[in-house]
Amino acid sequence: MLIATGLTYSFFLTVSSSLAAPIKPHFPSNDILPSGTRVGLIAKSPSSTLLYQNKDMMFPPASTLKLITALAAKLELGDSFRYQTQLEKDGNNLILRFSGDPSLTSSDIENLLDKANNKLIKGDLIIDQNAFTGYEKGVGWPWDILGVCYSTPSSAITLDGNCVMASIYTNADGTTRVFAPAHQPVVVSTQAKAVTRQQQKDQYCELELATTPANHYQLSGCLVKQDKPLPLNFAVQNSFLYSSGILQQILKKKGIKLAGTIKLAKQPSIFGKPIASHSSEPLPSLLEHMLKDSDNLYANNLSKTLGAHYFKQAGSFTNGAEAIKQILKKKAKINLDDAIIEDGSGLSRNNRITPEQMYSVLKYIKAQDHKLDFIRLMPTSGETGTLKYRSSMRKAPIKGQIVAKSGSLFATYNMAGFVLDKSGKPSTMFVQYVTDYHPQKNTNLVPPLAQFEQSFYQNLIKATQE
Repeated sequence: MLIATGLTYSFFLTVSSSLAAPIKPHFPSNDILPSGTRVGLIAKSPSSTLLYQNKDMMFPPASTLKLITALAAKLELGDSFRYQTQLEKDGNNLILRFSGDPSLTSSDIENLLDKANNKLIKGDLIIDQNAFTGYEKGVGWPWDILGVCYSTPSSAITLDGNCVMASIYTNADGTTRVFAPAHQPVVVSTQAKAVTRQQQKDQYCELELATTPANHYQLSGCLVKQDKPLPLNFAVQNSFLYSSGILQQILKKKGIKLAGTIKLAKQPSIFGKPIASHSSEPLPSLLEHMLKDSDNLYANNLSKTLGAHYFKQAGSFTNGAEAIKQILKKKAKINLDDAIIEDGSGLSRNNRITPEQMYSVLKYIKAQDHKLDFIRLMPTSGETGTLKYRSSMRKAPIKGQIVAKSGSLFATYNMAGFVLDKSGKPSTMFVQYVTDYHPQKNTNLVPPLAQFEQSFYQNLIKATQE
């Protein structure tokens, strides 16, 4: 059964029942969404044929791409995989070998040094980042978001999420001031003006952020006056400088003397004698965090790790993307040859896949979930992760009835996942890709997207469960 290209046409899901007539939900009218919006939809319940609209059209997947990254990781790395961060001794030098573990913290490094039980480093402390190579920022990442934590660089040297926290205050005299915890080896300053909301509107003035490779952050522009501080988070711009600063603090805290300096390892790597190591949580725990919190750093580092593991060389965005394609084609018969994949997170505006390609991923996950144990790692509508507060999913009958991964970029709002049946098991599969969505600002109305999603998912739930 094929669906016509316009949203004005009806869309039917057939539900087999000997007691009642089939339920026939339909797509919301195209009048709900602004003119020019592109929509790609697929739905398949156990009792229906495949129903679709624009299934072969390319869309930016946004964070639904994390489903693809996660599946490739499951198939290639396996559930027992853990990142290993290792401390090695080479003569008088110590080597701290980072692996790209996105969950690594300063406390983990402290514990590593405790295990080494060494109060004097006679040579240098060498930081090794050679697990990854190439760009730390993906092709197609917008320049104006590179200073914030959801676009933090993907580096083998990952510590505390490569993210630092700060806050900005407005002063009565129209100036602003900033605060950053002293333990963070960064510099934060502000020249921003404190203004009224009307002044901000009249002057077309927003709060702006400039960064430097030395991990300096300067705020400028305008900030509306407020009684409480505004929390800020900044992406580390130079992971070596940041980790060096943290290590200096740890050495001082632990009373460890360093005769030499903290240096960056050259290529190729020198391997010393292992003296201590730290293991991350196993892969399923990493994937659950990545999918439920939509953590871009986890996804991008996993993509590079896949490139390193599959091709037996330093991981990069380029070989990571190719590894994902080859892994899924070889191990799951999923063909993504025509897809454009620039990173593992979906942050790149250059990424493009079709609804049908995403549907093939969902189909495999559902068929193999008894082995993969994958679906439980995804957010649940109105209850967990990024779907907990999604406006279209916070209330019955949608709340708790959908397990899916959302994805949002500028003018793009996507969903891909499963509707649960009466027993709470994944049943109907669906893909929703909405892009070029530019609604008029009207605070008195429910946003068109929320109306569209509520209608769409209520119909899917009804067709699945009745």
